[in-house]
Amino acid sequence: MTSPLRILLLEDNTHDAELIQELLEANHFVCEVNRVQTRAEFVAGLAIAGIDLILADYKLPSFDGISAPKLALAARADLPFIFVSGSLGEEVAIEAVKFGATDYVVKSRLSRLVPSVQRALREARERADRKKAEEAFRRSEMYLAQAQRLSQTGSFGWDVLTGELYWSDETYRIFGCELTTKPTMGLAIERTHPDDRMHLRQIIDRASTERIGFTAERRLMMPDGAVKYIRVVAHRAAGDDPETLLFIGAVMDITERKRAEEERERLRQLEADLAHMNRVSMMGELAASLAHEIKQPIAAAVIHAQTCTQWLHRDVPDVTEASEAASAMVAAATRAGGIINRVGSLYMRGTPERELVDLNELVREMGVLLGDSANRSTVSIRTDLDQELPTTTADRVQLQQVLMNLMLNGIEAMQDTGGELTVASKRTEDGQPLISVSDMGIGLSIDKADRIFEAFFTTKPRGTGMGLSISRRIVESHGGRLWASPNTGRGATFQFTLPVGATATALPDQVR
Repeated sequence: MTSPLRILLLEDNTHDAELIQELLEANHFVCEVNRVQTRAEFVAGLAIAGIDLILADYKLPSFDGISAPKLALAARADLPFIFVSGSLGEEVAIEAVKFGATDYVVKSRLSRLVPSVQRALREARERADRKKAEEAFRRSEMYLAQAQRLSQTGSFGWDVLTGELYWSDETYRIFGCELTTKPTMGLAIERTHPDDRMHLRQIIDRASTERIGFTAERRLMMPDGAVKYIRVVAHRAAGDDPETLLFIGAVMDITERKRAEEERERLRQLEADLAHMNRVSMMGELAASLAHEIKQPIAAAVIHAQTCTQWLHRDVPDVTEASEAASAMVAAATRAGGIINRVGSLYMRGTPERELVDLNELVREMGVLLGDSANRSTVSIRTDLDQELPTTTADRVQLQQVLMNLMLNGIEAMQDTGGELTVASKRTEDGQPLISVSDMGIGLSIDKADRIFEAFFTTKPRGTGMGLSISRRIVESHGGRLWASPNTGRGATFQFTLPVGATATALPDQVR
């Protein structure tokens, strides 16, 4: 169904009004006509919504016709306005168009009315379409500008052959320039940090000669001395004429991201230093045990060396016995060297080494190394090990550090009362290895059971609050879990699990 043509008709002659409507309807227009005769009626008619067209006589008894287009232009500039008059001269008609009329038709030539109306309506639709398109474009530009500001990403266009450069508003902001400044490649280079200018020139030259896009990160030196980090991505414009060379690109302000990365790296390094200090601080506890451990193989090596010398100094040297004594001497010296290397590895930084680790063997080693420290605190170390415990792929030194932290904590908890430190291994229901370290010390309140793993939280007068935090990070980096719980009676139990045959995912530098 065709929508009716809603007309505001300024006409005092009823016959002419009927004639105009009949002419339009005869040419397939369905008309709804609101006829007015006075200025007040015309102004009221302009306020009616949905009007498509204004037709107006030029001379009315109580209204100056030339005022009508002025009123219409002020109130409804979007409406087409056509004068239809019997007394409109050529000069007056032209003057009326200047005041806002769309067209004019002389009543003596009323056949021109239909094409004039058709043309006026078509032009009105075109104007409305253009207005919508312009509004949509402005909206799109506004959204783009807001999106660029939120994401801190500007855009640019660069015509290599003419040297013309276009910047979006956000690109101006990133470079710290006023919107009135004409962007040039010289300005871009001038704003670049002096240490990065040579690299930028190389990128520009390569893009110009090889006609290829580029991606680069560089620094900007702002007028106030501040440094910004930006990332630039550019591609040759799609469908670019072979005779032209146009690049379209984006400029991202990545200063905050860079600073966050630097801060994360600083914190990682700080954590690595604290972890290393934690291991080194434990060495004092091991000094006596290490001396005791090394004495035995060295003493054995000396005895075997003396025995070898005696066999060789006989009137008839017994080479077989001497050889056996020499072999035993080598074995004893090797054992001493192994002990030194094993403990010395705890001091060193370096690349973590993943290997199959027998956790039971690790428990036995740490029991021997910490034996003397335990004896000095009247603490006995008891082990309860599952001989079928599966191995795990891990960093041996890191797991030594975890066990040493947990066992030394248990020994320290009983230093005034003495007692038994139990280190046990077993398999969980899903077959994972589980290690537990249980003491009979002062115990652990439920509210502190998880807080003790927070960095710098400690219950010890001289504690750093890093040992348990680092231990949990090490275990979690291997895909396991470390937790603590108070015992039913006295003391506390620390437990950790590790995946079967799992490879540690990452924290090498952070915990070394």
